[in-house]
Amino acid sequence: MQLSTRHLLGIKDLTPGDISIILNTASQFKEVLQRPIKKVPSLRDITIINLFFENSTRTRISFELAEKRLSADVINFTASASSVSKGETLLDTVNNILSMKVDMVVMRHSASGAPHFLAQHIPASIINAGDGINEHPTQALLDALSISEKIGKLKGTKVAIIGDIMHSRVAQSNIYLLKKMGAEVTVCGPPTLIPKYISKALKVEVSYDLKETLEWCDVANVLRIQLERQNQVLFSSLREYSLAYGISRRLLDDLKKDIVVMHPGPINRGVELDSDVADSKHSIILQQVENGVAVRMAVLFLLSGGRNPSDN
Repeated sequence: MQLSTRHLLGIKDLTPGDISIILNTASQFKEVLQRPIKKVPSLRDITIINLFFENSTRTRISFELAEKRLSADVINFTASASSVSKGETLLDTVNNILSMKVDMVVMRHSASGAPHFLAQHIPASIINAGDGINEHPTQALLDALSISEKIGKLKGTKVAIIGDIMHSRVAQSNIYLLKKMGAEVTVCGPPTLIPKYISKALKVEVSYDLKETLEWCDVANVLRIQLERQNQVLFSSLREYSLAYGISRRLLDDLKKDIVVMHPGPINRGVELDSDVADSKHSIILQQVENGVAVRMAVLFLLSGGRNPSDN
């Protein structure tokens, strides 16, 4: 099992074969995580730095747990507590860290393309943990694993991505992955939150009607409204957004079928999802969190040149 790349910069760079290898390996690691002793020695000689220039809780903890489950040596770095706050450049920061013989860098940055820049300048393997509004590849991979476990397949599955498409790196990575693996994709939200280019550029359907979209889909992947990334008013109020595009239990009960509900987190309860939807039988949000650790273990393991997790 070997990937066609030594970095994970985005889903755009992966082949369908790469995606299948990662998902299959993640499934094997899920079995490892059910054992009484969940730690394996796969990355015992590997040093990994988690380089987070942007706030994160779930993604950082998930990566750190995955690294420790694989017995890697882990260094955590946050920009606010570093020389970056004194004016040090990104390249200087990383070169200083690499002088300490780091093998892999997990990076989150507010600037789109920052991990790609690093990959061109340093010898360590780079894993993109989210760059600006560009991509969030491990989130798309864990979403895909969650869908395939629940539905049984990706090919032919109808997936609706609902909400703030314009500012979402999760949406872009999910679209790339789902299209590569043969799923059907529709994006849904207010016209102000859906890029005008998306239909032609990414070959997805666009809908502004939530009920119609839910009637069509097998899976609804609901995105957070990212107010921190919006530099202008794009809808009148959160209440108005919720009335038009929020998913309530009543809305689900009115459908002629059951659908799967997902969310990358954190949830704005009462805005994009009501609590009785987020916590319902339709929701696989907690499974997504569980799958996040297995997927990140798989990515770290494969990029380090690992062969078979079952051998551990």
